[in-house]
Amino acid sequence: MILSTTDFIQGYEIDAYLGIVTAEVVYGSNALRDFFAGIRDIIGGRTASYERVFERGQQDAIGELERRAASLGSNAVIGITVNTGTIKLDETGVLLLITATGTAVRLRA
Repeated sequence: MILSTTDFIQGYEIDAYLGIVTAEVVYGSNALRDFFAGIRDIIGGRTASYERVFERGQQDAIGELERRAASLGSNAVIGITVNTGTIKLDETGVLLLITATGTAVRLRA
């Protein structure tokens, strides 16, 4: 499976557009991670624990996007975008949302 952020793949023709595919990954917040992130907010610097969560989430979302595209008979996904956001639960917590979207296509060499 070829995965790309571009709208075409050099050396291939798009034989069929199979549809838009989307994958979502949602992670709960973690009190300990939130505590250390809060300290980082005060003293400055990067928050490695959340960076790892987002990195893993992006990989999971792209993996799910690939599986959903394959179920349509696709051999590539073009125009991939990955977005992040939060879902507020209440005053005490949020969920981290990572989505990947692209167009499933069938390529011909």
